[in-house]
Amino acid sequence: MPSALQFQCHLVLIFLAASKGETRYLEVRDAGEDDPFLLLSEDLKRELSAGQIYRRSLRCIDMLSIEGQFSFTADRPQLHCATFFIGEPEELITVRYDFVNIDCQGGDFLKVFDGWILKGEKFPSSLDHPLTTSQRYVDFCESGNIQRSIRSSQNVAMIFFRIQQPGHGFTVTVKKNSNLFPCNVISQTPSGRFTMVIPHQHRNCSFSIIYPVVIKISDLILGHLNGLLLKKPSAGCAGVGDFVELLGGAGLDPSKMFPLADLCHSFHGSAQMKIGCDNTVLRMVSSGKHINRVTFEYHQLDLQETETRKENSIEEFCFPSI
Repeated sequence: MPSALQFQCHLVLIFLAASKGETRYLEVRDAGEDDPFLLLSEDLKRELSAGQIYRRSLRCIDMLSIEGQFSFTADRPQLHCATFFIGEPEELITVRYDFVNIDCQGGDFLKVFDGWILKGEKFPSSLDHPLTTSQRYVDFCESGNIQRSIRSSQNVAMIFFRIQQPGHGFTVTVKKNSNLFPCNVISQTPSGRFTMVIPHQHRNCSFSIIYPVVIKISDLILGHLNGLLLKKPSAGCAGVGDFVELLGGAGLDPSKMFPLADLCHSFHGSAQMKIGCDNTVLRMVSSGKHINRVTFEYHQLDLQETETRKENSIEEFCFPSI
């Protein structure tokens, strides 16, 4: 049976497919049967290329991956609603309130969160985000006209809202901004290639892939000698100051995931690992003393794959829960 994280994420990814112009053709089906990351429809492409603003209504639980103006109007009391926003790795997301008609005094709320939350777990984790958890929430009922535009710190953000009176609602405009040095990222796809660069900054950056994957690191620059170190209870890279770790688990928060391997030193070549967990994270810890850089590629793990690869591989550790 699928794990809780997989079920929730597959549900979110189905909404992502709908937000990319496939709303009219979406059918109820198992999320694993087809790739939910569908291309924009030709009609929507033409609309966007013509400079028009994409507009549509929001569902109580929804997901958006494109820019536009989006509105929600309650037809009945809606107590637990959320909209997830996701961009490309090199994009930040700006949410602007255009119109809000909710009863703050009566218990309604509209909050933007800098990141994602699923089942109480956050991405990025509190260890990897520049703001405290309380600072990552922007409550319209508290800020009002003071802060009507909120920009995320990474390629994901979300809003929570409760609207109890039918006819009440809000309208937001979502825009994307370029990010020269992407840090914390949730991948939109189960396969891809990415280079993470941290230029003399004391920060931690995580790249999350919500699939079982094969991940191959082809280049790592940390300013140290060559080497690769498997994670052991009594050994690790924590004392080095700059390192990359591979994590696996069933939740969203990297700080709560199981450490699988540490890479403490620079190398050029190929280091590969098969990770059968629901969520795979590559996390770079940087002291700020170096320009750290890691290049990696990944693809969804074939559960039927049994062939032993002859590359520089680390034995698969975390097995699928499905």
